[in-house]
Amino acid sequence: MTDIASIHTPVLLDECCQLVCGGLDQAAADRTPVIVDCTLGLAGHASAFLARASRARLIGIDRDREALDLATDRMKNLGFADRFIPLHAAFDDFSSLMENQGLDTVDAVFMDLGLSSLQIDESDRGFSYSHDAPLDMRMDTDQTVTAQDILRESSKEELTRIFRHYGQERYSRQIASALVRQRDKGHPVETTGQLVQLVDRVVPKSHRSGGNPAKRVFQALRIQVNGELDKLAATLPQIALHLSLGGRLVVESYHSLEDKIVKSFMAQGLQANLPPGLPVIPDDAQPFFTDLTHGAIKADQDEAEHNSRSTSVRLRAVSLSRPLPDTVRKRFHDQIPSNYR
Repeated sequence: MTDIASIHTPVLLDECCQLVCGGLDQAAADRTPVIVDCTLGLAGHASAFLARASRARLIGIDRDREALDLATDRMKNLGFADRFIPLHAAFDDFSSLMENQGLDTVDAVFMDLGLSSLQIDESDRGFSYSHDAPLDMRMDTDQTVTAQDILRESSKEELTRIFRHYGQERYSRQIASALVRQRDKGHPVETTGQLVQLVDRVVPKSHRSGGNPAKRVFQALRIQVNGELDKLAATLPQIALHLSLGGRLVVESYHSLEDKIVKSFMAQGLQANLPPGLPVIPDDAQPFFTDLTHGAIKADQDEAEHNSRSTSVRLRAVSLSRPLPDTVRKRFHDQIPSNYR
């Protein structure tokens, strides 16, 4: 049996518990508060939420079946089975998942956008450049497209775009060219080790910023395989439309592309939606979020030393301070791609 505690260290656990659970006392005494963990993983955060909030029940969403099964066993062993609902799904199905649960509103939504420890540490998943494995990188193994498929089928121009946009890789064009040349010679890159070796040959040693030179390429491929940024952008407005008054949205991001999407979305409700200088702000243009973190919370030096995965985290949280005006509800609805509505 997998020892979950030995492979999973939740990032900023105390801070996340305070933010997620801190508003649940405001929930009506005659109903059970509902927390949604959109990225259940191995339930490190989720189990702590239920331990802290004794009245709450938690819906845990994950598209990784193995992680969901392990998390479900963990919740059962901790005595939380009667307050826990596991759902195998991607979080961008948020609205339909809540509808299926008979929920119009929820009290807190949590997202930990980093890779789960299980995905990183299991060498055959292809997420890590520390182990040689097939280039898979699927969070949901039910989907068909893998990182290997992308490297085999994408043009040089498309690979360049992926590495530049999702990895912010300076040598995107050169890496894409090398991949295509090797593919054209009948030796396509198919494993993590082969990809690391190729990037190591291409990126000049004098222009490396530290760490493995392939880390940005791995990030870019993972984002492309799993559609991470598009799913995040499609999910945030769905969450906002389902928050109860006083409900909280708490998000941990691990790279600038994720954090930019989260920060930009939250800013829509933290600022008046009007040109500057107007003497009176109409009611439907007033801010509707309250900033709970006042920017982003980062891991302190002690946590960074004990949990290396916390070094890049940015934790942001807002609460819904007033009902969403109809104009805002329409705006959020319009931000959701039609296939998610």
